[in-house]
Amino acid sequence: MYQALYRKWRPRTFEDVIGQPHITETLKRQLESGRVSHAYLFIGTRGTGKTSCAKILAKAVNCEDLRDGEPCNVCKACVGIDDGSILDVEELDAASNNGVDHVRALREEAIFTPAAVKKRVYIIDEVHGLSTAAFNALLKILEEPPSHLLFILATTEAHKVPATIASRCQRFQFRRVGMEDIRSRLWTVAEAEELDLKEDAAELLARLADGSMRDALALLEQCAAGETIDAPLVRRFIGLAGSAEVAKLLAAIDVRDVETSLALVNELYYGGRDMGALLSELSTLLRDIMLTRIAPKGSETLLSGNFDAAAIDRFSAMAPETLLLALTQVTDAIADLGRSANRKLTVELVVIRLCDAGLSGDVGALLARIVQLEQSVAAGVPIQAATAVASGTSRAPSPTKVEAVPMADAPPWEATVPSERPVTQAAAPAPASDPVPQESERENGVWQQILDRVQAELDVSIYTLISDGKEVSASLDSGELNIYIENEFFRGIVEKKEVIDKLEAAASAVADRSVRVKCHSGSMPIEKSAVSKLDALTQKGFGNITIK
Repeated sequence: MYQALYRKWRPRTFEDVIGQPHITETLKRQLESGRVSHAYLFIGTRGTGKTSCAKILAKAVNCEDLRDGEPCNVCKACVGIDDGSILDVEELDAASNNGVDHVRALREEAIFTPAAVKKRVYIIDEVHGLSTAAFNALLKILEEPPSHLLFILATTEAHKVPATIASRCQRFQFRRVGMEDIRSRLWTVAEAEELDLKEDAAELLARLADGSMRDALALLEQCAAGETIDAPLVRRFIGLAGSAEVAKLLAAIDVRDVETSLALVNELYYGGRDMGALLSELSTLLRDIMLTRIAPKGSETLLSGNFDAAAIDRFSAMAPETLLLALTQVTDAIADLGRSANRKLTVELVVIRLCDAGLSGDVGALLARIVQLEQSVAAGVPIQAATAVASGTSRAPSPTKVEAVPMADAPPWEATVPSERPVTQAAAPAPASDPVPQESERENGVWQQILDRVQAELDVSIYTLISDGKEVSASLDSGELNIYIENEFFRGIVEKKEVIDKLEAAASAVADRSVRVKCHSGSMPIEKSAVSKLDALTQKGFGNITIK
């Protein structure tokens, strides 16, 4: 019968446990001296060897031929514990046996002496899943256990274990397994299983395992379908974007090329790449670049190793403020992916915000925008022109300052008093009449009909942009649909040929005639977007009253 690699290569002795010498050596010395505690609490992340050490300890306390603190694995007790035929050693999952009734039944059974071995051992995995009543029921027997009883509790969340329980156990903290240890173990397993594992693939699998030996073996087994296991095959099987693609995406973001950035995201998405993995790799690259910027001397030992020095040096001109903002936005998007109904849209939105820091609307974005302006000044780019292009609006000229000229015969202290003669000044603008800010009901309804028709044909991100009433407005004049877009960046997205063609088709269907679409920067002119109050009253009417 086939066994998964992580089960087949599970450690059988303390010597086989990878990356936990501070625990295995202590347990072996306790076994040799006979000072074994009645309760242990093993704490650590997944795949670090907690349950494996618990089973080895259960065998060691019952082994008939213990040698240097290691079980022999050949005596009747060791073989019976390994195959599960000895019922005196029981492994429980607190996630499914978390009620007080389960713990009470365990407590009533535990008082009896073991039938086949020297000690009755209970291994309770994920012990933090027990209810409060179950912990209270377990507390008494942990306080005064029989001499033949041994409890081994394992958990990934130590903060959920009550202090009254933890204080009655010997606590052992399992570390994450190092990359070198994982890679060495993968080489051993691959050689024994006759797998053609390349060095770059072993290094990539060790990084992806994130300190979990079990995850590393599971990933190796997943990639074992290929004849040769190399880094490209690992990325393809697991759904990673790859360092080259991520660096290319960041390069497009760095020059604020939103079209290329979104095209890369779309290509990776339809290529089967996982969006969460894409953001994770992007955050890793941003982190490595930031470390090299803020800590250039000591960053070599802190880098992830996913990207080479050439890829990191390519972005050496990025400001730390920009990197910090980008890293914050990417990590926030990673957290939002779990709650998002459209993972691709979430990634697209964060890419758009990364390309245009002004869209974020927070203090970090403002700081990043200031840094961009400072860089523009250093490069000789006029700030006023750059701001006008980015916002899609023009700056109004400042009013002319007119100073009164004193009379020649006036004394010095009266020089500032204006003469009685009229002085020519700039004419003050006439007060504008109160416009009605709303669109007419007819135009609003026609634009909504066009949006309803085109919704199924456009990409979700583009439809979200054009349906935003604060940024986009439209008016249909005879055979022309004029679309007014506040943001110049959004206008560049909407003006793509495929988007214009679909909008023209939808507008022509609604108007029942050929319609041409034209995009404009800024807001809709008042004369097109509003009707006067008198016209509005005239259109509505009041019964048989006619307004002239």
